[in-house]
Amino acid sequence: MAIPAPISRGAALLFLILCFTIAPSTAIYCDEDDCYDLLGVSQNANTSEIKKSYYKLSLKHHPDKNPDPESKKLFVKIANAYEILKDEATREQYDYAIAHPEEVFYNTARYYHAYYGHKTDPRLVLVGLLIIVSGFQYMNQLTRFNQAVATVKKTPAYRNRLKALEFERSGGATSKKKGNRHVDKKLGEDLSEELELDIKGAKIPTVWELIGVQFVILPYTVAKLLLWQGRWLWRYKLKGASYSFEDASYLTRRSLGVPLDSWINLDESRKEDLVGRQMWVKSNLESYLTEMRKESKRRR
Repeated sequence: MAIPAPISRGAALLFLILCFTIAPSTAIYCDEDDCYDLLGVSQNANTSEIKKSYYKLSLKHHPDKNPDPESKKLFVKIANAYEILKDEATREQYDYAIAHPEEVFYNTARYYHAYYGHKTDPRLVLVGLLIIVSGFQYMNQLTRFNQAVATVKKTPAYRNRLKALEFERSGGATSKKKGNRHVDKKLGEDLSEELELDIKGAKIPTVWELIGVQFVILPYTVAKLLLWQGRWLWRYKLKGASYSFEDASYLTRRSLGVPLDSWINLDESRKEDLVGRQMWVKSNLESYLTEMRKESKRRR
């Protein structure tokens, strides 16, 4: 099947444009010059010969030795050629580009990968990334906590508690002086620790919860987890001992899917009741969930 004339002419035109607009592969290294010619050495020259020739030419064309502007430009070219040829990897890429000038895109990609690719120590990048992420994490948690506190302080419950505390401390007398606003502010600060217990889904951020710190102490965390697993296996699987209240609380919380913060805020009597039901046993958990559903329907 013959190719239509318009398409064939278009392809030929595109090929010519590419030929004139795309520079040769070697041009990206030493422009239009040959790196070996700039240093006055052959392509088979060894590293010592290249180095010796570079020092000789650099002394001759250095701006401090030769004030000629053209000599200064040549000095820059010589220095660039030496940077290309002194490194075995870039010299091998340059030699390949000389031998395969038709592989323009491949040679260009290798050049830019070598010169503009990632050369920073990965460990430094990891440390920097952890610091940045930890900073954002801390600011996000602090913002959420401050917003939660501000919301709690606008509730009637907070204002009632504030008035009750003020009434209790004043011995039943209320002050209408102008300085009373300052007293209210101090009372609000005194209540802040108690109010934190009523905030759900937000808490004061701590350094130990940041991703960066968790990454640093990861070996310790893993070792602690393995030790805990070994202790659990020995005590409860092999020896058949009864669960301690702490471990039973963990099993109960995990079975119910209760977050640690919510579990901590539960009344001790409520905790004891839930632990006593042995929720880690499937039948007990199903019975409890059924009971909760019935209670929810009854309240409706």
